[in-house]
Parts: sequence; structure tokens; C-alpha cells
Amino acid sequence: MIVSRRFLPTLWAAATLTIFALPGVVTAQASAQSVAAPASTVRLHVQALGAAGTTFAYAELGQGRPLLLLNGTGSPMNEWDPALLASLAGSHRVVVFDYPGIGLSGPSPGRWLFNSAADWTAAFLERLLPGQSVDVLGWSMGGFIAQRMAVQHPRLVHRLILAGTNPGGDGAVLGPAWVQAADSQVDETDKTYLSTNYPHTSVAQAAGRSFLQRLQRAVDSGAYPAETVPSPTYRAMVAAEDPWLRSNANAQELARIQTRTLVITGVRDVITPAANSRRLASLIPGATLRLIADAGHSFLFQNPGRAARIFTAFLDPPFNGS
Repeated sequence: MIVSRRFLPTLWAAATLTIFALPGVVTAQASAQSVAAPASTVRLHVQALGAAGTTFAYAELGQGRPLLLLNGTGSPMNEWDPALLASLAGSHRVVVFDYPGIGLSGPSPGRWLFNSAADWTAAFLERLLPGQSVDVLGWSMGGFIAQRMAVQHPRLVHRLILAGTNPGGDGAVLGPAWVQAADSQVDETDKTYLSTNYPHTSVAQAAGRSFLQRLQRAVDSGAYPAETVPSPTYRAMVAAEDPWLRSNANAQELARIQTRTLVITGVRDVITPAANSRRLASLIPGATLRLIADAGHSFLFQNPGRAARIFTAFLDPPFNGS
């Protein structure tokens, strides 16, 4: 089972990392805002940092408490919705990065397993923000890594958001066979992505197309780097899901999480059905569950403003779930 996809066509990126610092652009140097900047102002100021025996390509936006975003399978940093980043960067220091083996990062330090990926990510954070804890948002496969970080590196995780993900093991609920087959394709088409990630309504499908257009404009304008996802790494990430689903070890360890946690997905998520979020919320002490009506797996891109408001309200209490 795969829990995310590559949205953009394969594009070649030069090895040189370009630094953007333009007036009106949301970057790490921008001041914190109470009102979100337009998505068109978001540019990824890409930097490189050595950790865990490899090199991490990353970018930071905004100021405030650090918020690390963990993307889905085979998804580099240029697949984060600029509208979502603009909203989150209004009150947080948002960190996005490429997993080892994809995008502009170096090769994977070892075999792709989610326990290992959590260690690699923790090593990156300890280099980037020594001595600090961060808020962590893991979407889809990124939610697997986020869970393992909260278990293996609890000191690093201040607050936790698990979006459209599952706890692994025999309690995980898979989507229909056609969805699993479609979502496992390395070069999935936009048509298939829209079919699997958004409800089949005119409003939801239009929102999905708008998201894809925002991504393409960001790459075409140079605001986002053009990045590649090598097929071997993509397949390795997909293969890591088999042991995740065969073992109950992660689910059994979730009771150890003491971090304040929000579990959230769309009610109409067919890739990672909402039953998984209900189970996660029942396994993590004190977790808050939120299901978004009329939304699918990509609920955070379907309505990025609403998603950002929910995330921010949770990360910056008081939180009432609205």
C-alpha cells in the first residue's frame, strides 16, 4: 500500500542550490505575520545540511516555534502547497525538506525503514536546531515517520499532528484494491491523483486541480526547485510499508506518546480510510481526533486555509477543534 504520490512531472534540478531573498517573499528572514501572505509570495530558500551520514536539502519559511513538515511517499519539498506554507508561515518557523534519496538531498544512509527514517530526521533536526524541540506534522507516509519520532525521540517533539495516516499492523485499514494499485504507480497521472485523493464532486475536483496548478506555477516561476525522485528510492519507500503493515510493534508503542497530539483526515479519504485515524486517536493518550467533512486524503491541499487554521489553533492553544 502506498499513501502518497508524486504530483509533478519528472524535472531535472541543477546541483547548485539557489538562495532566494526577494522583497515581499515569505522566507526564513521574513517577519512573523498574523495574516497569511499570498501563495504567490512563497519561495523556497534551499539550503544543505549534513546529518546522519548524508546531506539534507531543506528550506525554512516564517518565524516562531519551529514546525517540521513530513511529506508522503516519494514527495520532495516542492510538493507542499504554497498556499498551505504561506498560511502556516504566518505564525511558525516552517521547515520543509527532501527525504534522503530524493530531490536535492543526498543518498539514503541505509535501507528505507520508518524507524530508520525517524532517526535520520532526528539527526537532521539536532543539527539544524540543537537543543530545541519542534512541532511535527506528518502527512500520509510522513505520519509513519512522525509516529516513530514521537516514540524514539520524544524530547524532540513538542506537539504532534498526524494527518491522513495509519498506525500500522493488523489494525490498519487499507483502501480499496483499485486505489492501492493506482496509488502505487511511480509516474501516476494527474487524473489518477485527483481520483484517489479527492472526493468525486465538482467542488473537490476543482480544488485538486487548483492545487496542482499552484505547484506547477511555483516550479515554472523558479519559486520552487525542480526536483527528481529516483525510481529506486521511490520503490524502497513503498517497500518499507510492507513491514509497517505486518508488524504491530508501532501500534503497541503508541501508548508511550506523551506529546499533545492531533489526529486528522478527511471523512472521504479512500487511500487511508478514516478508521485509521480513529484507531490512532484511541491508541495515543489524550489525542484529539478531527475528521473533515467532504474531504479526502489530500484534505490539507483541498482547502489549505482551513487546514492551516486547524493546525495553528491546535499548535497555539486554546484549541477548540473548530
